[in-house]
Amino acid sequence: MNTVLIKNAKIVNEGKIVLGDVLIENEWIVEIAENISPKSPDCKIIEAEGQYLMPGAIDDQVHFREPGLTHKGTIASESRAAVAGGITSFIEQPNTVPNAITQELLEDKYQIASTRSFANYSFMMGGTNDNLEELLKTNPKNVAGIKLFLGSSTGNMLVDNQEALEKIFSSTKMLIAVHCEDEGTIRANLERYKAEFGEDIPVEYHHLIRSEEACYLSSSKAIELAKKTGARLHVFHLSTAKEMALFTNKIPLEEKQITAEVCIHHLWFTDADYKTKGNLIKWNPAVKTEADRDALWKALLDDHIDVIATDHAPHTLEEKQQVYTKAPSGGPLVQHAVVAMFEAHHQGKISIEKIVEKMCHNPAKIFKIEKRGFIKKGYYADLVLVDTAMPWNVKKENILAQCGWSPFEGYNFKSRITHTFVNGNLVYHNFKVNDQPFGKRLLFDR
Repeated sequence: MNTVLIKNAKIVNEGKIVLGDVLIENEWIVEIAENISPKSPDCKIIEAEGQYLMPGAIDDQVHFREPGLTHKGTIASESRAAVAGGITSFIEQPNTVPNAITQELLEDKYQIASTRSFANYSFMMGGTNDNLEELLKTNPKNVAGIKLFLGSSTGNMLVDNQEALEKIFSSTKMLIAVHCEDEGTIRANLERYKAEFGEDIPVEYHHLIRSEEACYLSSSKAIELAKKTGARLHVFHLSTAKEMALFTNKIPLEEKQITAEVCIHHLWFTDADYKTKGNLIKWNPAVKTEADRDALWKALLDDHIDVIATDHAPHTLEEKQQVYTKAPSGGPLVQHAVVAMFEAHHQGKISIEKIVEKMCHNPAKIFKIEKRGFIKKGYYADLVLVDTAMPWNVKKENILAQCGWSPFEGYNFKSRITHTFVNGNLVYHNFKVNDQPFGKRLLFDR
């Protein structure tokens, strides 16, 4: 039996921080108490010394690039970076190559992950203008949801046929997650700036090309359609102040039919950072203004926004160094997301309890993930210890994403992830990842 006793931790769970111990047996949390004695001589004891013990973070939106784009990253490489960052479960998106738009292609990804993922995993089924029959075969017990790109994306994944969209929304009871940017608005904006600059548009214009209006037009239409059809809608990576009025904080999360996510980069960077970071902070939707960032923080703290995620999307440095129109959007974030939020805590922006609510509890609630996201007896032992007084510097040598770069490179974080447990196994300890992957397929209580 694998038995681990974590002693003297500040246990962060369901809005409270309590000093105590947690006992793990095999995959499970079996006891939580003020003082637990080891039950056997083989019990491994970890002295937390007052570090924060939180549930493993659940990242509801990542792009790990396998299959088909493995020069950028793999399920193995990016899940290693995730557990190093305190993310113990992830939900990956369907715009790999080939796109995961049939049940067979979707299952292929699960098969890859079953032997290679260091974190727990689920993969979204991708919707298109013409695969409704395939979508309806999706098993709600072992697939996180359906993903629709309402803005430009890889391959045949842009859903821009209104009739097809209405059929998807009205036909499935599964959670539908959407990327909302209006394609017509973006194309018109892009052509205007290409007429002025050619292909080498200064990246400072990115947030004007993929504009506030493009985001609002698309997200408002998706929400209107969800209300009309009764669909369960989750809106990914919100980026504008204007969109915040579309969401509510008047009802408990469990009763919301429409939920919202914000990503680390939209909480951290603004358009002023394009001058120094360039294409490294080119994302879709775009990083926008300081006023937008402030509004996102306000909405996060007052519960209009429910979840913090990463949209981790690695590209090679060579790809990122191309001219604006050729440089892909996205960047690696899983390794630094939790510590970035703890940095915001140090700056007085957010409590540790709120970080855990938005990164652990709420993703588990929204997706109805079985026995994860909380520190509770009978739950999987997905646990993370965070030392808030152990500064470290992000540099190439300690970046684990396969692409080898980070928008946080050179930054000094005040907090460090010291231990990460996945299904009761210590998979990460102070910059070292266990060579054996222990991730399991996520299951859903629905």
